[in-house]
Amino acid sequence: MAPKFFSPKLTVPLLLAASGWAALGALALPTPVRLPVTLAYLLVGPGLALTGPPRAGRGFLATAVRAVALGLAVETLLAVALFVGGWFTPARAVLLLAVLTTLAVLARPPFGRPALAALMLVTACNAGSGTGQEVWNTPGVPSQASGPADGGSPAAPGPWQLVFQDEFDGARLDRGHWATCYDWNDRGCTNRGNRELEWYLPSQAAVAGGLLTLTAERRATDGSDDRHYPWTSGMVSTGRDSWNAQPRATFTRGYFAASIRIPAEAGMFPAFWLMPATRTTPPELDVVEFLGPTNANTAQLTVHWRGQDGSDQHQSEYVGPADYPAGFHVFGLAWERDSLTWYIDGVARHRETDPGRIPDQPMEVLLNLAVGYPKAPPDGVDTARLQVDWVRVWQH
Repeated sequence: MAPKFFSPKLTVPLLLAASGWAALGALALPTPVRLPVTLAYLLVGPGLALTGPPRAGRGFLATAVRAVALGLAVETLLAVALFVGGWFTPARAVLLLAVLTTLAVLARPPFGRPALAALMLVTACNAGSGTGQEVWNTPGVPSQASGPADGGSPAAPGPWQLVFQDEFDGARLDRGHWATCYDWNDRGCTNRGNRELEWYLPSQAAVAGGLLTLTAERRATDGSDDRHYPWTSGMVSTGRDSWNAQPRATFTRGYFAASIRIPAEAGMFPAFWLMPATRTTPPELDVVEFLGPTNANTAQLTVHWRGQDGSDQHQSEYVGPADYPAGFHVFGLAWERDSLTWYIDGVARHRETDPGRIPDQPMEVLLNLAVGYPKAPPDGVDTARLQVDWVRVWQH
């Protein structure tokens, strides 16, 4: 006789409860594994946990259909609630569904209140741990910092060694650290690939009061490329002063962080990102960008990689809505050999582990305040400022 532990009445519910946690773990795996495991769970897991497994017989099909429909309805309501509250990420949604599935299973025989109480205790301890190292255990909206935020040390597990920093405590920009244009600088520059409206000039990147300020102004400028630009703006890069010069600093892997306060004005495109020293993208790592119709309220965390046909492929995570312009926030990226993890104010927000998406080449660090992508500023917006309290890079 088989042990009671392996009886169908016990084994089937246990497998059902475990399915949600398996789907959660699969989110950290490559797409060919992640996609089928997660979709299979979403299709049948929550619904069967709520209705109970269908029994063979006349009502089998009706019970199965009811379970799938109920599960999809619950998942839709949960996703909408998370999105409206600014908490939505795929990992967080799957986490809550896994908890719901397990609770539903434990509420049925042969389990009882002790097992249910144990799960609630474990969940509470996990949610209150505050480590910020698991994307799915983090709060949805960043804290609202009123003054410059100090990252102290990397949020990602170490050990780390500080290899680059600028606290912007001087009276002028440290030109040993920073260029004020892209590597194709010729008395200024722009990013024509995005059809941006600004021409970058050194005068728009200034250091004072312990801050780097990049200022965009509605001021017509004739670029050295024989084009007319309605805006001037500022940027900094650890790259070159000109095409044939040597970059100031490049980095292959590490933890990259900056304390930044973005502008609230519409039509701005502030970014903190990494570009290959080869000056050819992709790949590209965007620690954070703000763009689109709600550009000041939603942080976009993106990795770009080259597809098999040579095209630019990318994947983004969106964190918000939140009033980011209200204060400084620390945006960080842990670039490891086998993973990319994005952080906001020390909290992990997104993780990428697909080997084909993780770069392995030296990159320059850039901060810029672009204008007019994807949409021009409205009338009445004539200036905006991106403020940076510090920039730091650590490596193992």
